[in-house]
Amino acid sequence: MPGETDLPFPDPGSLQRGRFTYFPVVPGRMEFAIEVRQAILRDRPQTVALELPATLQAAWLRGVARLPEMSLIFYPDETRGDDQAIYVPVEPADPFTEAIRTGLETGAEIVFADPDSGERPHLKDAYPDTYAVRHIGLDRYVDAYRVYPQPRSPEIAAHAAGIAWKLQGTNPSASTLAVVSLNLLDPVLDAMEEPQAQPLARLFREGVEVFNPHPESLAEITVEYPQLQWRYEQFRAQMTGQSLVDRRHAQLAVFQAAEKEYEASTGEQVAHWQRRLLGRYSRNLALAGSELSAGVFDLTLAGRSVVDDNYAWEVWEAAGRYPPQQTAADVLTVRISGEEIWMDTRRIRLRRRLPSTKRRLRPFGLKPRRKEKVPGEWASQLNGAGICSYPPEDLVIEDYGRFLKRKGKSILSEENVRVEPFTTSFLDGVDMRETIRKWYEGRIYVRQFHKIHGDVGSVVVIFDEDRDNRYPYLTTWLGENQNESDMAFYSTFPFDNLVGPGIGRAEYGGLLMSLPPRRMYDVWRDSDYEFAESKSERLLLAGLDYSIHHYVVYVAARPPRSIFKTIAARAGRTIIYIPIGQLSPVALKKIRVVHVLDGYDKREIAKEYLW
Repeated sequence: MPGETDLPFPDPGSLQRGRFTYFPVVPGRMEFAIEVRQAILRDRPQTVALELPATLQAAWLRGVARLPEMSLIFYPDETRGDDQAIYVPVEPADPFTEAIRTGLETGAEIVFADPDSGERPHLKDAYPDTYAVRHIGLDRYVDAYRVYPQPRSPEIAAHAAGIAWKLQGTNPSASTLAVVSLNLLDPVLDAMEEPQAQPLARLFREGVEVFNPHPESLAEITVEYPQLQWRYEQFRAQMTGQSLVDRRHAQLAVFQAAEKEYEASTGEQVAHWQRRLLGRYSRNLALAGSELSAGVFDLTLAGRSVVDDNYAWEVWEAAGRYPPQQTAADVLTVRISGEEIWMDTRRIRLRRRLPSTKRRLRPFGLKPRRKEKVPGEWASQLNGAGICSYPPEDLVIEDYGRFLKRKGKSILSEENVRVEPFTTSFLDGVDMRETIRKWYEGRIYVRQFHKIHGDVGSVVVIFDEDRDNRYPYLTTWLGENQNESDMAFYSTFPFDNLVGPGIGRAEYGGLLMSLPPRRMYDVWRDSDYEFAESKSERLLLAGLDYSIHHYVVYVAARPPRSIFKTIAARAGRTIIYIPIGQLSPVALKKIRVVHVLDGYDKREIAKEYLW
């Protein structure tokens, strides 16, 4: 009796059928690109057959030759009209592209086996997250999928028959690796059981062109986000192991790169608890979408939800960064979104030929930012003739100043409340808290407010004491109208961080606001305040000096030195201290950014550049 190794027929679960070895893949996913490359390098097949249309072979091979720069294959969509086109990205982390690259390296014959009948070469299907391959292995992933295959249809059967015809026509003496989509594996295996006739398919397609996608377009048009593909490209050259392109390691690298850019552009830091929450929240977003790992959409949405829009933008930029892609190329460079493209003054609507699992391109509401056409363009437009503020930001900070004045008076009012048991009068109302707290006494407690005489004049807000001189920019601004305060502040240097032509972005370290306007001398040069030991103390001294009302609000992490109470009393003023931790961090973050414009003419264009 023959043993198990001497079976006259192939094992039904095996993908080795005579001279053919079938390699099922999920289109566009990195894990399968890794597996197919390792299989070709290990088995050295003489022919590599691919489920790609033969009419695109010349264009695809040209795109592969351009790697690691990505390419786009365009051709007219005749089924939808002259103004419609189809695009196919040639990406390094796509398993079909990798099969071509590695096959060419090993000297294998490349065969495009898909009949171009006008339908998609990869039929739409929902695959389990391919990240599972790293943990359960390729064989278990494929076996688990084949337990619940996609329902058959005449379209699928005809498609598989066309592929089988092409495979049957390959060199009969050559070992062949057939790379097909996982959802077409079983239909192709069944079609290979009998001879197939040549399908009615297109033999040549006109209008096929290869373009170079602009680097800023990659995040919207690729299946895997560009930074992950760059990590794969680096791994591919080294071939030292899959750990270099683990998706979660790549996500961590994106968050870390975004954090550095975020701190450089805004001056703010991501807290340690936010880092933990970013990982947890992006994981939950992925699980909610039936995925094991987060994509670029989930990473950006997590950054926006946990930190803010500015950090989300940096995440989007970091995930979309692909160093090999350049604007100068041997083919035409085009900007393209996932929906449409403008080219040669003619609008072309596009639909993707390869199905993608991405739900949306980027989170809704993430405001785009303009960039310099050439490095140094915005800096060259600085003339230094004069600076001014941006009026919409002035309105926001003036409104917050009025809020702080009201809060300061309410704090004083609370400090002057007298609570006593009810006898003959309810005074200013029942004190419910005290009544409940002493309910066991069986008495009602009432409150009496002592009216606060006087108003709040100046407001001083200290975000950072600046012990390490991080905020070197010292400025005094005069209000432009009767409702705009005079302001003195210290901040980062705005023109070190240009966001537009002659538009600088800075971060307040501390500020002083005082009404009425146009009275304030340059606080930073005034010799009357030389007593101050820090920038924050100088602002407080100036606030006491310029206040025309009895009270001055001082917001900071810690109260001023006790000597300032004596100074304030001698000037007939009272300092109201508000711990900055009692205020909304969201509101503080909103007012902490200041944009400095290099001239009044910049106000007309500022709204297009500010973020």
